[in-house]
Amino acid sequence: MEHPLLFDEGDALVERIRGICLRLPEAVETMNHGRPSWKAGEKGRAFAVLGASMDRPDTLVFKPDPAEEPAWREDERVFVPKYWGPSGWLAIDLDRGARDWAETFELIETSYRQVALRRQLAVLDAVM
Repeated sequence: MEHPLLFDEGDALVERIRGICLRLPEAVETMNHGRPSWKAGEKGRAFAVLGASMDRPDTLVFKPDPAEEPAWREDERVFVPKYWGPSGWLAIDLDRGARDWAETFELIETSYRQVALRRQLAVLDAVM
């Protein structure tokens, strides 16, 4: 069964998140149940997914640093996403109008750091 696409071609939010994710070493984009998602390497693990659910498309699913997770859980924009939540993932509502893109980049980079290989992290640390 093929899943319906959650976003239209050329969606501005997808383009912006794609631009952030693909700056990270060896990052690749895939489709995961109709949602754009990004992995740390072709065979690596996911670090970002757009759209926690069909009824909450404008959300970013991310893997927080374990030390920061309690603080993120207190943020009213953050929730535990179905399916990913039991594995320690969180999701945040993205405001298309007034998004703090520096914060979004930090969330994505931190999530990448949770799943990336040491060699990928070495490259990231060398360029950041």
